[in-house]
Amino acid sequence: MTQALLPEGFRDRLPPFADAAARLEAAVLGAAASHGYERVDPALAEFEEGLAGRLKAARTQDAVRFVDPVSQKTLAVRPDITAQIGRIAATRMGHHPRPVRLSYAGPVLKLRASELSPERERRQIGCELIGLDTVAAAREIVGLAVEALGAAGVRGLSIDFTLPDLVETLAAGPLPVAPEQVATLTERLDAKDAGAVAAIAPAFLPLIEAAGPFDAAHRRLAGFEAQGVLASRLSGLRDVVDGLAGQVGLTLDPTERHGFEYQSWLGFSIFAAGARSEIGRGGSYTIVHEDGQEEAAIGFSLYADAIVAAGLAPVERRRLFVPIGSDPAAAARLRAEGWVTVAALEAGDTPEAQLCTHLLADGEVRAL
Repeated sequence: MTQALLPEGFRDRLPPFADAAARLEAAVLGAAASHGYERVDPALAEFEEGLAGRLKAARTQDAVRFVDPVSQKTLAVRPDITAQIGRIAATRMGHHPRPVRLSYAGPVLKLRASELSPERERRQIGCELIGLDTVAAAREIVGLAVEALGAAGVRGLSIDFTLPDLVETLAAGPLPVAPEQVATLTERLDAKDAGAVAAIAPAFLPLIEAAGPFDAAHRRLAGFEAQGVLASRLSGLRDVVDGLAGQVGLTLDPTERHGFEYQSWLGFSIFAAGARSEIGRGGSYTIVHEDGQEEAAIGFSLYADAIVAAGLAPVERRRLFVPIGSDPAAAARLRAEGWVTVAALEAGDTPEAQLCTHLLADGEVRAL
């Protein structure tokens, strides 16, 4: 029956996977709260014009748009929550002392999806630190992402760092490139197209080789140093990863740009063993205030559906079947201890029918 079908890119979230996603979200937000990140819950849709202009270089080509029957203005369903956090920080929390630490979780909707990631409706969880994009702020954000995923039971993490505005910085200074060629050069470096890079600006070729395991890539990039322009960035990047060695895998790709179009000096992607693509992304950026002034910020977003689908978040059923006639006080005591109890409601009910893993018998818990 066609009535039972969903549009392409949409799906129902069923147990136990919806439960696993909820536990993931609670663990991540709990870790964020312990570091002072307070939760906000932005509106699902807002005026397209405001959403498009809030983040520097942000675009709404991924947003589902419609005309509001009340205001007769075009609204956009958010394709990403980060821009909304920027709006809140710049307007309703504009008076708040900086930095502002905010966390969030909610659905996002994309107009189109890729073949590798066909979902159009996704669940996004994240943290944003508004008012700073310093090395100290970056260390906190990256460390929090690792801690939060660890608290959610996600293992086998690796982080790939990038320097999103590196090419533009070098092209405008020590390694001049004609302005009209910078976008093409950036694109070809991202694609690791050595031939095209050599044709545009051969001096940038070493950047293609300066990618891989963090320590080796960092050394190669340091050897590429151009008139001191990169010294502070490389030093800052080293400080950001200090303390992470041994906890997560670390790589560096200085010219990676896909998905980092609005990031500034730092960007990073989070991967985990078993996931087909990144499970999160973050970096530094700027938000735009009503008066046109820009404010530094840094944060990360996690993709809950990708994490659960890859089996990275614990998906488990630990259900205790409570037969008819059992002592209600015993069941209540076990719930207080963390058990999920499922009470029989009729004589023919069975533990198997209720997908239970344990049975309450004579006041004792028995594994099935």
